Amino acid sequence: MHCPKCHRPLEDGAAEPYICCAGASLRWRCTACAKVSEGFALPYGRCPGCGGELEVIEARRPVGATALEGVRMAFEIELGGRAFYQRAAAESSDPALRQLFSRFALMEGAHMETLSRRYHLDVPEPSPWFRIELAAIFGEVESRPQDPANLFRIAIALEKRAAAFFAERAGLSAADPGEQALYRELAAHPRV
Repeated sequence: MHCPKCHRPLEDGAAEPYICCAGASLRWRCTACAKVSEGFALPYGRCPGCGGELEVIEARRPVGATALEGVRMAFEIELGGRAFYQRAAAESSDPALRQLFSRFALMEGAHMETLSRRYHLDVPEPSPWFRIELAAIFGEVESRPQDPANLFRIAIALEKRAAAFFAERAGLSAADPGEQALYRELAAHPRV
């Protein structure tokens, strides 16, 4: 006999009723760092980022112009990060950096998939026109294409700037607890 929900075989002689947790996923928010994690269970019931206590939260979609702007900015940052890492991998002459930036690009893609699932957005295709100089300007780092270490400095600057942006927005949103929770969640979103 097979489970009608997940179609896996049931144990021989399984008595009805049985429990099927296929597709059961919860959203958890850390009470310490505000990171949101998804899954049926997490190791020791603790935050994978800081080890803090987790609470189950309801799935929600952003409402209001400010919340939509926050989610849009998060998506823009992830898109920019992925484009930067893809281009840095392609342009780097150092095999170790090429491999590192390729992994970072995949991680940014995974971050966008998470945002996509969480906020019901479509992940756009990468843009082939992206230039590293644009990332250097955004990260406020001098662009020196011939210097492989410069690519790494740009990457660090981009990640720091993204985290600071959302932390600042969370601080400015103190009057609206829902908006503040959204920005704290986006600030805690995984960074490379």
